Amino acid sequence: MNVPVSANRRQFLQGSAAVGLVVGFHLPGQERAHAADATGEFVPNAFIRIAPDNTVTVLSKHIEFGQGPYTGIATILAEELDADWAQMRVESAPADATKYANSAFGIQGTGGSTAMANSWDQLRSAGAEARARLVAAAAKQWGVDAASITVEKGVVKDASGKQATFGELAELAQKTEVAGPFKLKEPDAWKLIGTPRLPKVDTLPKTNGTAIYTIDVKMPNMLTCVLARPSRFNAKAKSFDPAPALAIPGVKEVFAVPQGVAVLAENFWAAKKGRDALDVMWDETGTEARSTADIVKQYVALANTRGTPARNDGDVEKALAAGAKVLDATYVFPYLAHAPMEPNNCVIHRTADGGVEMNFGSQLQTVDQNVAAAVLGLKPTQVKINTLLAGGSFGRRATPAGDMAAEAAEVLKGAKHNGPIKVLWTREDDIKGGRYRPIFVHKLRGAVDAQGNIVAWDQVIVGQSFMKGSPFEAGMIKNGIDQTMVEGASTLPYQIPNLRVSAHMTDVGVPTLWWRSVGSTHTAFSTETFLDQLAEAGGVDPLTIRRKLLAKHPRHLGVLELAAAKAGWDKPLPQGRARGIAVHESFSSYVAHVVEVSMGEDGLPKVERVVVAADCGIAINPDVIAAQLEGGMGFGLSAALFASVDLEDGRVVQSNFHDYRVLRINEMPDVEVHIVPSKEKPTGIGEPGTPPIAPAIANAWSKLTGQRVFTLPFAHSAAKA
Repeated sequence: MNVPVSANRRQFLQGSAAVGLVVGFHLPGQERAHAADATGEFVPNAFIRIAPDNTVTVLSKHIEFGQGPYTGIATILAEELDADWAQMRVESAPADATKYANSAFGIQGTGGSTAMANSWDQLRSAGAEARARLVAAAAKQWGVDAASITVEKGVVKDASGKQATFGELAELAQKTEVAGPFKLKEPDAWKLIGTPRLPKVDTLPKTNGTAIYTIDVKMPNMLTCVLARPSRFNAKAKSFDPAPALAIPGVKEVFAVPQGVAVLAENFWAAKKGRDALDVMWDETGTEARSTADIVKQYVALANTRGTPARNDGDVEKALAAGAKVLDATYVFPYLAHAPMEPNNCVIHRTADGGVEMNFGSQLQTVDQNVAAAVLGLKPTQVKINTLLAGGSFGRRATPAGDMAAEAAEVLKGAKHNGPIKVLWTREDDIKGGRYRPIFVHKLRGAVDAQGNIVAWDQVIVGQSFMKGSPFEAGMIKNGIDQTMVEGASTLPYQIPNLRVSAHMTDVGVPTLWWRSVGSTHTAFSTETFLDQLAEAGGVDPLTIRRKLLAKHPRHLGVLELAAAKAGWDKPLPQGRARGIAVHESFSSYVAHVVEVSMGEDGLPKVERVVVAADCGIAINPDVIAAQLEGGMGFGLSAALFASVDLEDGRVVQSNFHDYRVLRINEMPDVEVHIVPSKEKPTGIGEPGTPPIAPAIANAWSKLTGQRVFTLPFAHSAAKA
């Protein structure tokens, strides 16, 4: 993730950011005609263009940074159109929230694993409308009853044998109006939805090098900019001498911006050398100067006190006092970087009409438009955004303050150069000066009775809210708690009669942000491993206790049973291996992991096998779902084993992938993905594959070694052992 969207978040975003927006995909007649003028295209609505050459182009309001929405939305539309898969194309929609708002947010943006859930009804209707008008056009041209016409693989036919392609009918269809509502296909008629091995629409350009990412953009008279940035967060440039940088061949301009000191040059290497030559004095007044150890120490002390209540069922204190066995545990979760393969970047230039044009992987186009416009004194409509492919995000490209758009606009505002400017972050810039998943500390207490039943659960969560002080604060902080901090804990599905969750929100001078799967990145670990501890204390098998406690949650139970069956939960393992299990719901999707681990040569868990079961409603593209679950699992495995951003004296220790470790390809375990058949509407899949892997490993590790893990990553726990 990306932008988190729980039910509460959707309510907020719909209720605040969306104020004043009129959202819809139907183009007025005049606008439709204009869109098709001189092209002979059929443009039935804001999402489809059918050209005379028979290509069908889908306009995606969601950015493609590897999560597969381009293929998903093309599948939905092609299904309702009865198009041939080979004629489908996908382009990014322009930044225009009046046509392309995410209905979960109220603004244009991608996140919260909403792309398919958000597109399902909208694009089915858009496709059905286009199909109806193509059929009506054919009926008019042939003088036949529309009811006699069929459509198959992009060819419209009537019973007499007449036929035409979409492209041949495009111009006439553009002039043909048909009143809705438009009938949608029944599931038993689907030919593309649910089809395994449907080729992804973006595989070819990504493998032959023709796909354009921001880093690939080249424009005449373009300069490249890198910034000298402070080593402590939010420090400001106090003084600097530009001369050493300007002495580097190719360096053209050096000037201060709110984010640091901008160095503009003919190319990246000149700009970087110019930056390296600078000696900037920074004003660090009021900046964060603590180490992560200092912050954790404060958090642990807070976790021993009750926080602001998020949930309170039954009488926890009474149940704890009466328990046959009482356990407690304190969990520590580090700062985490998003570390996408392609760091932040943007190409910006002024346009002849007085506005600006930006080319980059914008994840929140409406926010970015507004932020850039405010910096440059323009109207948001004067900021044209071309959304490009992006090499990953995991939440990094969606910032409440529109960080990348603001920085690019500040550079453009301060530059004398009158042409395009490409602003680039290095990976070191991103690791050492980005935004991070906050540190969290959880304190849990629980009790089992003499029969092994879990009778009490008390959880205190301490952490920094990235909603506080942001435009999202009013909608996302309820009754004194950032709801993203407690999701997955306050919503724990297990039927435990006495259950209490509370939270402390802290103030720390480190910029933080949602990270793939948001609150579930830490709540899934503490709840799923503590449940195993209590099960062990009660002498109950981990799968058995979950079955019992999830009896009223069939979708949780469905993935749990499927994963356990496919993994052979009850079958013996070779010596030196152990199994662990975890199940979690996030973004309205349900995922269970069963893992097998052994002892690695480095003393860390070696994950040998992962069996994944998922329920994300109707599986539009099973292969994309599997890829997302595999990738999400690998992403979570990286964080579980290695990842941590540490501070010393307020400065980030790590700088690149050599010390901010991510999983190597040879470390990827064998993965099996199984999807629960469903008739429910599609839900998210970009993030739900991440949360269960770490607790499943920890539970297996405990069986293998007898050691419980309370501090992530495992590398930190191993170092302390």
